Amino acid sequence: MCGIAGLLELTPSSGTEALSATATAMAATLVHRGPDDDGVWVDGEAGIGLAFRRLAIIDLSPAGHQPLVSSCGACVLVYNGEIYNAPELRRELEQRGRVFRGHCDSEVLVEACAEWGVDAALGRLNGMFAFALWHRQSRSLTLARDRLGIKPLYWGRVGDSYLFGSELKALRAHPAWQGEVDRDALAAYIRHLYVPSPHSIYRGIHKLAPGQTVTLAAGAEPKVAAYWDLRGIARDTPRETVDDDEATARLEAALKGAVRRRMVADVPLGAFLSGGIDSSLIVALMQDAASSPVQTYSVGFDEAEFDEAPFAKAVAGHLGTDHTELYVSAQDALDLVPDLPDCYDEPFADSSAMPTMLVSRLARKSVTVALSGDGGDEIFGGYKRYYRADVLRRRLGLAPAALRRGAAAALRAWPSGSRYGAYRRGRAADHLAAPDEVALYRSLVSYVADPAALVLGATEPRGVLFDSSVAHDIPDFMERCGFFDSVTSLPDQMLAKVDRASMASGLEVRVPLLDHGVVELAWRLAPSVKYSGRDENKRLLRAILYNYVPRPLVDRRKRGFGVPIAAWLRGPLKDWAEAQLNSRRLFDEGFFDVGTVRAIWAEHLSGAGDWQRVLWRLLMFQAWLEREGAAS
Repeated sequence: MCGIAGLLELTPSSGTEALSATATAMAATLVHRGPDDDGVWVDGEAGIGLAFRRLAIIDLSPAGHQPLVSSCGACVLVYNGEIYNAPELRRELEQRGRVFRGHCDSEVLVEACAEWGVDAALGRLNGMFAFALWHRQSRSLTLARDRLGIKPLYWGRVGDSYLFGSELKALRAHPAWQGEVDRDALAAYIRHLYVPSPHSIYRGIHKLAPGQTVTLAAGAEPKVAAYWDLRGIARDTPRETVDDDEATARLEAALKGAVRRRMVADVPLGAFLSGGIDSSLIVALMQDAASSPVQTYSVGFDEAEFDEAPFAKAVAGHLGTDHTELYVSAQDALDLVPDLPDCYDEPFADSSAMPTMLVSRLARKSVTVALSGDGGDEIFGGYKRYYRADVLRRRLGLAPAALRRGAAAALRAWPSGSRYGAYRRGRAADHLAAPDEVALYRSLVSYVADPAALVLGATEPRGVLFDSSVAHDIPDFMERCGFFDSVTSLPDQMLAKVDRASMASGLEVRVPLLDHGVVELAWRLAPSVKYSGRDENKRLLRAILYNYVPRPLVDRRKRGFGVPIAAWLRGPLKDWAEAQLNSRRLFDEGFFDVGTVRAIWAEHLSGAGDWQRVLWRLLMFQAWLEREGAAS
């Protein structure tokens, strides 16, 4: 696992020494992602500089040093991630005459790209990764990101150079960096609580989308291409209706393989355990494959409403893991708030980032790799909102569209004693007035219906959640909900949260449920096989887990991994929040409608409304902007 960074000058002019210094400075911002080693490779004549920071996981010897030049000399690679089928690929490459110096997966990757070409190599990879490959003959740079978006990669043009990096802080280290806030992306952030791909908070800087490559070269426009497309898979994969026993047997076999592949490491390995379905299943399969107790980790909170540690402890006790739990106070979590802008580099308003950072720090004290259960909700129908949305859309479908629009207008016009009350009715009106099922789901997952009205001068970009044609490609409503989340909140919120929080501590997190073979198997199963009723979400995962853990230990209402933001804003965070939302500051910065922001802040403080979700979005942007000003 590494942090990668680099630049390609469109008109090479810096020279070898300056290129090396710039690339090195960019990678130096990523030392937390790779504390074990660093390296740089430059070609002054071509204007290319590649740099990396290494967290050694497979092959701890110098043979894993990057950047790596292929044995034929044609390609140069910097790479972040893990290729789980590297041994199989290596054997095939050796049969074709490729020469290896060590057993690191990065060497397999560069040789695969040199032997088969990038596109063909990508089709063979099983792993999580983001990499940059320089083609010496064509003088072109290819950036690539794994299929599900587990590992991050940013890129964009700054001045006369293309820049890339694992995190935005690497791009900011370039001497020509200016960094203009993209108000349109800011509006999208207010809707989602994260900046959705392919946007970033900076104008002209992009997140490379999952399953995509971009090729950069002097004298040519960037060429973005998809080598794996979940929408195409969802559209074109024939569904199979099989009985429960066959479905669970096939899925369990696939998951066992995915878990075993992710347990290969030359460093200590463990797992996050919340006691929920997903993490419990991953730990159960790990313990089944292990010859000694698996090390597991959980974080508990003093507030019973947010504390899942007792459930994790019970599951760990049944499975016989070597379990470590850390109970933290509200102050422990509050102390992390100043670190959030540095950790995430752009506004990020998922408050569960704080406990994720805490459990990552706990695990890193004794392991370097941890497995997690991320992805189960999106791939296997875990979110209760899918079932609630399905009920709602069926009920709304019984009423004529004109009647629903009229009811929505009446709701919006109804007098209210508070802004929050009017807002709540406005959300209900949006559900009623939704012209189609895609718009309905968008309204259900959007806490702010019209973020451009809050962000001055913004026009919100229209992403996949605004694309009504998805209903044609994925007719089943439940499958469509899972697809939307798999290409939006999964990579840009859930996986980004875990990647930044874990890598801030130098911890690699692997996600077996997002093995692309497992994901593709899920899409081969008919909806009737995957989904049942409102009371049994993730039915296939549950059926497998019950073979290892008694039902009473895991059958409970999901609490999430959150913190009591609403109360904190009225208590220990009140003064900090007031400083962030000061009228003069808001006016001078000019990003938000001052009157609206101050009104909802006052209403939240008074208890007349619970505006925590909107306020935390605003506060995380303000904290990020403050850090941005301090860093410039």
